[in-house]
Amino acid sequence: MQNYIHIKFQPVSKEQQEILVAQLSELGFEGFEEGLNYISGYIPEDQYNETDTAELITGTETTITKEVIVPRNWNAEWEQNFQPVIIDEFCGIRAHFHEPLQNVLHEIIITPKMSFGTGHHATTHLMIQNMQQLSFDGKQVLDFGTGTGVLAILAERLGAASVTAIDNDEWSINNAEENIKLNLCSNIALAQTDTLQMSTEFDIILANINKHVLIANMAGIKQHLILGGVVIMSGLLAGDRPDIEKCALNNGLSVVDCKMRGDWMCLLFKK
Repeated sequence: MQNYIHIKFQPVSKEQQEILVAQLSELGFEGFEEGLNYISGYIPEDQYNETDTAELITGTETTITKEVIVPRNWNAEWEQNFQPVIIDEFCGIRAHFHEPLQNVLHEIIITPKMSFGTGHHATTHLMIQNMQQLSFDGKQVLDFGTGTGVLAILAERLGAASVTAIDNDEWSINNAEENIKLNLCSNIALAQTDTLQMSTEFDIILANINKHVLIANMAGIKQHLILGGVVIMSGLLAGDRPDIEKCALNNGLSVVDCKMRGDWMCLLFKK
């Protein structure tokens, strides 16, 4: 495994944090930590662009601190801050070191590392809320950008016949594999890739990524979705909606629902 770059932005307001996460995601940052007045992001060393990152804070009082980090076990570091997440009493996400959650329909246990999708971020929260509205019984599901594997695990728990979970990041794949085993899942196929090159068609596609990746892959999403199938897209800010909807419409997808959490948005499309 290669080195990662850890960038810390400080000071930043809550509103700035949400915008920075979206912008950093577009630059290739993968893991985030949000504090009271700061945000940290992680990116593979060979993908880091110092100029592009610095431009994000031009004209602000925010400063950047940079650290090169080597691969290591992230459990101890994340255990200090990771708290369980409960979403509408429908789904609870906790780490293995927490006590079992009470009064939730589905409990998912994860080992929190650098992968995106612990349930704390608004976009993962919104994805799970939309999943609550759908029937997964016997369905073929694709989790595009699986991160920790939480959405893939939940899809299996909801009755999916099979789940294909893909991500372009080695850290995410390793973390998702560990979490899939931890939750005793048996119907999830995991693969490291950044493109939709497969012959399978899916009933439901889960895509919690970002605007640019979604637009770049919209044709592939349509191609791999059955007629009448559903796509849930997030990793989006409210201002992304016109571009996403236009691209989706051009590819034969129509929006049927929109959920917001702060400045973050989750859209449900149907083919």
